[in-house]
Amino acid sequence: MSDDAAIKLYEYLQYDNFSEVFRPWDPRFPDVAQRVAGLIRERMPDARVEHVGSTAIPGCAGKGVVDLLLMYTPGRLAAARDALDGLSFQRQTGLNPFPEERPLRLGAVAHDGELFRLHVHVVAADSPEAAEQLDFRERLCADPALVEEYVAHKRAALAAGTANNIDYNRAKEPFIHKVVGRPISVEKDE
Repeated sequence: MSDDAAIKLYEYLQYDNFSEVFRPWDPRFPDVAQRVAGLIRERMPDARVEHVGSTAIPGCAGKGVVDLLLMYTPGRLAAARDALDGLSFQRQTGLNPFPEERPLRLGAVAHDGELFRLHVHVVAADSPEAAEQLDFRERLCADPALVEEYVAHKRAALAAGTANNIDYNRAKEPFIHKVVGRPISVEKDE
């Protein structure tokens, strides 16, 4: 793997400067997601890898973290974790990390002269969370008015003093619930 393709150390976002955390949608996000998904599939060909989150939705401003959903088939959780570990993704640390039964792996990759932060959510292919994440993405991609509303909701959450990822994600829950008709079923203890 070339140095340009290598997964790099993840740097956590600091929420003390709103303008540094929130950025417009970048048309390079899909290319980054496709490239990293390809790296994952090279190590785990039976996995389905989808680009989700704000960076998967054209015009949706946000934190600029490229979220991928690695969906594994029954009995392949350990293989999914191993594939990501082999690519140098890091285990989540800090406040309230996801358990290893539903891991989140972090990394960054250089693309077009810039470093892009990555989150890889590892979930069972048949889990409610996988279906809900994909449903949320599709609904927003199909409705620019929903995208504008979501961006406004996120800006308001950060402007109100959101201090960390946990608070930021909780602040987004009412909007997500409104769009998919229920909260996204993240398999994680709070």
